[in-house]
Amino acid sequence: MTSNAGARRFRRGYIRVKKIFLTGLCFLIFAFSSCQGKNADSANGGEAGGNAVNSDGLIVVGFSQVGAESDWRMANTKSMRETFTEAKGYRLIFRDAQQKQENQIAAIRSFISQKVTYIVLAPVTEDGWDTVLKEAKDAGIPVIVVDRMIKTQDNSLYTCWIGADFRKEGGTAVAWMEKNFGTDRRLIIAHLQGSLGSSAQIGRTEGLQAGIDKNIGWRVAVRDSGDFTQVKGKEVTERILKQYERIDVLYCENDNMAFGAIEAMDAARWTYGVNGATTIISFDATRAGLEATLEGKINYNVECNPLHGPRVEEIIRQMERGEIPSKLAYVDEIAFDAKTITRADIDARSY
Repeated sequence: MTSNAGARRFRRGYIRVKKIFLTGLCFLIFAFSSCQGKNADSANGGEAGGNAVNSDGLIVVGFSQVGAESDWRMANTKSMRETFTEAKGYRLIFRDAQQKQENQIAAIRSFISQKVTYIVLAPVTEDGWDTVLKEAKDAGIPVIVVDRMIKTQDNSLYTCWIGADFRKEGGTAVAWMEKNFGTDRRLIIAHLQGSLGSSAQIGRTEGLQAGIDKNIGWRVAVRDSGDFTQVKGKEVTERILKQYERIDVLYCENDNMAFGAIEAMDAARWTYGVNGATTIISFDATRAGLEATLEGKINYNVECNPLHGPRVEEIIRQMERGEIPSKLAYVDEIAFDAKTITRADIDARSY
């Protein structure tokens, strides 16, 4: 009897020790997994750590931005950050793609895994989105495309698009050229394109090309990409100035490339602007761009409004009410002539 009682006590003690051990092991595994999840999100550059499931009543917005290549892009990012704040009922998860589409695809998949409420995409280029947007659709997450457009065989993969009519912007610049140079005059044009394949580049190039096709005296002597950056805009213009003795119009597809071109022209002692041999046309009409226009360095600057945050919020509020937004939403834009722009025009702008 004594032997059997001792055996029973031994078994009970063994079982208690085993339970304590297993409980501790499970706790350690859970703690390790949680740390790994937090570290993974931190390594991905997230502003909101952990799972984005809306446990606190906030609308979670995942925003994949192209990068920070220009003043326009930074103003666009600022607009989003200022709109989607916790004080307004949102949590923003921001990803900078650094000009790489693969980074944006990875960001969208991260948003899906975090179960965000909405995805906002400012695409690097127009093509190559079908697969990842199908994943977002299957997850039931609406995708709002801003700024640049995308090409897809299935328009249901995104909810709506908000941005500028880039083709119209190019047409606005061409109309100004026709007014100021006429349609019969021989015109030698140097064309600084933006990032090839982006909607802004495609639309503004198409606008210029339509003017070339219509006005037989106009000729594009050189066409090269400055990738929407000041550094590359300067590099391309330096090459152009070494190759050509005469440039009547420098058609720059954004302000930052125009700034780079101005640097190159100053270094080469090339005259430009209102009182120079080369007319500079630019796009975006950022504050710095309009300052250069007011100074007569840029002759004509076509606006591209970057303040998309409030427009995106309006779309989200519509969907929160159960409404269906319009598929395309173009923004109203104006243009500025160096001969008519005023200080009041610049001071009235918020970017």
